[in-house]
Amino acid sequence: MRPISPTVNHPMLHLLETSETLNTIKQVHAQMITTALILHTYPISRILLSSARFAPLPYTLTIFNQVRNPSIFLYNTLISSLTQKDQPKVAISLYCKILTTRQHMLKPNNYTYPSLFKAFGSHQWFEHGRALHAHVLKFLHTPYDGFVQASLLNFYSRCGRVDTARYFFDQISRPDLATLNSILSAYARDSSLGFVSDSGLEVLNLFGRMQKSLVEPNEVTLVALITACAELGALSQGTWAHVYVIRNGLSLNRFIGTALITLYANSGCLGFARQVFDKMPQKDTFCFNAMIRGLAVHGNGNESLDLFKIMKEEGFIPDDVTMLAVMCACSHVGLVDKGRKYFDSMIGIYGIEPKIEHYCCLVDLLGRAGLVKEAEERVLTMPVKPNAILWRSLLGAARVYGNLEIGEFALNKLLELETETSGNYVLLSNIYACMNKWEDVKRVRELMKEKGVDKTPGSSLVEVDGSMHEFLIGDKSHPRVGEIYSKLEEMNIKLREFGYRARTREVLFDIEEEEKEDALLYHSERLAIAFALVASDSRAPIRVIKNLRVCVDCHSITKILSAVYGREIIVRDRTRFHHFSNGSCSCLDYW
Repeated sequence: MRPISPTVNHPMLHLLETSETLNTIKQVHAQMITTALILHTYPISRILLSSARFAPLPYTLTIFNQVRNPSIFLYNTLISSLTQKDQPKVAISLYCKILTTRQHMLKPNNYTYPSLFKAFGSHQWFEHGRALHAHVLKFLHTPYDGFVQASLLNFYSRCGRVDTARYFFDQISRPDLATLNSILSAYARDSSLGFVSDSGLEVLNLFGRMQKSLVEPNEVTLVALITACAELGALSQGTWAHVYVIRNGLSLNRFIGTALITLYANSGCLGFARQVFDKMPQKDTFCFNAMIRGLAVHGNGNESLDLFKIMKEEGFIPDDVTMLAVMCACSHVGLVDKGRKYFDSMIGIYGIEPKIEHYCCLVDLLGRAGLVKEAEERVLTMPVKPNAILWRSLLGAARVYGNLEIGEFALNKLLELETETSGNYVLLSNIYACMNKWEDVKRVRELMKEKGVDKTPGSSLVEVDGSMHEFLIGDKSHPRVGEIYSKLEEMNIKLREFGYRARTREVLFDIEEEEKEDALLYHSERLAIAFALVASDSRAPIRVIKNLRVCVDCHSITKILSAVYGREIIVRDRTRFHHFSNGSCSCLDYW
């Protein structure tokens, strides 16, 4: 019997395309064998794709292994299918077979590598991907064609190598939506790992370029944009993205909704965050986590715990992020017993092994409540090795409650891990200053000089009319510097009228008392507030983002300024939010 000439429109192939069960696929496969259709490359590629969707992996591999001298087209087809089924090990074994086969002219081509890079797009496969990148340069005559270039960009971005991803992005003259989304998502993920990083600003810059290129954003684009705005506290740009979602009839799905909740929570607009949460038609654990965390960092601990209860009642399973947010809620409002209970429930009830972050939160909870000795015991008996964050948390608790012994012990442990982090020395120095141990303060300062450690400069961001403005301590680089310093002088006069006296004990400088007061007067958040008072609508809240923990002195003066100028001032530091209004703070001075 002569083989049937295969065509794309062959009825058997059409039946194969519409098959939705393994049994049907097996019947078509049998017919392809009896009619000799299986002898041709294109029909084989179709049965491989259908088999990969519904059949067990061994069945699909058996079909492939029965092909004599399979072409690179068939190898690529199967590798692509395996990638979609999350089978990177089998995919790479097929690639190795390509390299080791003696079949003439069988070499990987530009369609082989994109699927493999997609399979390796996670940190655990990074080294394999780098080796594959070397093979691209070795085996392809034109290694950086459009498909391979885009796949390399996507691979490096998903593995967190943003600089390398950006290199490949810059080689593409007219990036399409998928390529733009890949680099935007890479920068957005990177921005969420640090404090107000340049990555977040780069997302805004790239999105501006995207708008000029007339490429329409989609859901992935908007999630990346909103995520970056959330980390930057760029409320205006994030709100624009929200309006875009509404005007274009896009669904408020779990991904966009979670990003918007984080945006509004991070920008101090907790009411808007809750509105988004309540309007979402479908929720998942990530949505609840974002809202629970948002309530927690704003000091709404009891409301956060109430939402956690609702989450469980609605059948959602808490994960390690949920429990971290719940413990954070307890820490910020001093619910020590509940915090201990939730920590102990992680293994006993939810089967979640506590991570170092959970221990850090527990130590912070105990330390804030003055249980410094218990916090130390937890550190010394925990099953995982304490990290610098945990020792710093214990050191901070020792500072607040003047426990010199534990403070020195924690600092020594810190210095074993971080010899050049200025904040560690500053914390210990502040303990000595509060106990009037000025010789020890001087000794710490000399130790910093000896090791070449400089105090980390405070920086503050404030958004005015959709633009972000950054200030450092004593900053005079702003175009409106004259107006800013005039407003500062006015602020200082009003503060003195309210009986304000600078708290200079914790200023770590070898300078006289009067100079210490000057240093406090020009802290970065005060410059940011002064600029906002000059440049923004007198009815609008002032939103400041600070890279360090708010110092005691700035916390005191911001309470007064909120009353003097009748302005709500929302300060986001590296641990929580402070809502200053009418002379008081939402943290109730517990932070």
